[in-house]
Amino acid sequence: MYGIKLKVWGDYACFTRPEMKVERVSYDAMTPSAARGILEAIYWKPAIVWVIDRIHVLKPIKFDNIRRNELSSKIPIRNITNAMKDGVSPVETFIEDERQQRAAMVLKDVEYVIEAHFKFTSADDNNPGKHLEIFNRRARDGQCFHRPYLGCREFPAHFSLVEDDIPQSVLTGEKDLGWMLNDIDFNANMEAKFFRVIMKDGIIEVPSVYTRKV
Repeated sequence: MYGIKLKVWGDYACFTRPEMKVERVSYDAMTPSAARGILEAIYWKPAIVWVIDRIHVLKPIKFDNIRRNELSSKIPIRNITNAMKDGVSPVETFIEDERQQRAAMVLKDVEYVIEAHFKFTSADDNNPGKHLEIFNRRARDGQCFHRPYLGCREFPAHFSLVEDDIPQSVLTGEKDLGWMLNDIDFNANMEAKFFRVIMKDGIIEVPSVYTRKV
């Protein structure tokens, strides 16, 4: 009833497998948590939470090896705390001192359709028609709170609203993609939830296995 369809695509994507500790290796397809992040980049409100139903993989799955510059450390939390207290302490990091080059196996030339719906988190601001219309208008006009990305911020996502039938995937048959991260259950001490991905004709059915707290 409150469903949407959004087409997203880009030159590169990296939906990092958490079991890879050093080098970045992407899942074969977009994760539900990454899909939710794209929808929230377009339209986010405390009154609703996005639930991913299906992910359509429209193009062949292709990998590419690249090297990326990363930082070896984070800014210490005490620096942030001091800056918040006195307003003058520097909050900075010098890339030249912290730079590391790491290899990454990323996806190349990706295109997906996200099918999702939203649920209400409270009794306030629960007009479904209003939220649906706002999302559709923003997606149709290319508006977003911040630029959505395909797993990593350096891989921006282009998007458009799907108002007709979903394009047919070039993938056929059934393929077992193994275990994939679904999302983080904020009601269970931020427990990671995984599911077994069986892609059929390019379509991944996403189980709803948690209730996310906003």
